[in-house]
Amino acid sequence: MTVTIKDVAKRANVAPSTVSRVIADSPRISEKTKKKVREAMKELGYHPNFIARSLANKSTQVIGLIMPSSADKAFQNPFFPEVIRGISKAVHDRQYALQLSTGETEAEIYEGVVHMVQGKRVDGVILLYSRANDKIMAYLQKEDVPFVVIGKPHKKAEQITHVDNDNVRAAREATEYLIELGHERIAFVGGNVNLIVTMDRLLGYEKALKSASLPYRKDYIVHEEFLKEGGQEAMKGLLSLKEPPTALVVADDLMALGVLNTLAEMGLSVPADLSIVSFNNVLLSEISRPPLTSVDINIFQLGFEAARNLIQQIENPNEPIKRIIIPHTLVKRFSCDYYKASSE
Repeated sequence: MTVTIKDVAKRANVAPSTVSRVIADSPRISEKTKKKVREAMKELGYHPNFIARSLANKSTQVIGLIMPSSADKAFQNPFFPEVIRGISKAVHDRQYALQLSTGETEAEIYEGVVHMVQGKRVDGVILLYSRANDKIMAYLQKEDVPFVVIGKPHKKAEQITHVDNDNVRAAREATEYLIELGHERIAFVGGNVNLIVTMDRLLGYEKALKSASLPYRKDYIVHEEFLKEGGQEAMKGLLSLKEPPTALVVADDLMALGVLNTLAEMGLSVPADLSIVSFNNVLLSEISRPPLTSVDINIFQLGFEAARNLIQQIENPNEPIKRIIIPHTLVKRFSCDYYKASSE
């Protein structure tokens, strides 16, 4: 026999309307009553009918997640499972579900977002990236869909709620650490040049060089995909230079792993031959050989705050626009050493 709200109300000795408010997590209901009702639901094995709730509330209780590329490709990078873990924690607390974009190309992903919005399949959207002149962001603004960006919007950032790190400062600190170790020939290996995170980290790197009166060399700037193969491709070009760098700022741990692999194949050692500072501080940075010095950007917290603020926006259309900056920390391990002239 199907358990109903009335059965739960009877067990908890409250009105059926109170049970409905508990399911909706209404602030009008005390924590004591919520606990009593939830215990009754658990004892009876009652599960709310979210489809019926959605029809009644004109809400799907679903949040759309938009990837920067196909899910298969994106999930090769540990950043995305971790940021989604943070999002999942926040949405689970508020009983929302997630729907992931699944297109293979930018055009397919855009089409999928249009279907999400026009089909009223989601209450709001989280963009897991920020790209210059992004069609999806422009579309969401035009359609007045609640959304939050993980990263800094390219334009009109003051009009869009976003959660980000201070990537300029983080990259500057990472570069300054290498300068403090005596390195002067420092290269930058970044991701897609259209991603704002790449632009900001490159800017931080430039600021550190300028502050130390070191030259900015275009041949020391390489842009590849945030994948292991990207790091491998980057190294081939840099090591073929007449004056190869003695240190690298690599904008992503997975790319740094590709760098380590390439150097090992060439018989070069880190940090004896080349020092490396990376970003994200995912698990592989700790277990790589050598363990990578990496900027911890608190990926879980980026996801958690993005989801929490989107839900606030969904449930209160008058919620103000916010800029949330998540702190970062340089985690020093064993991929950096003092520059030694004799190692050239």
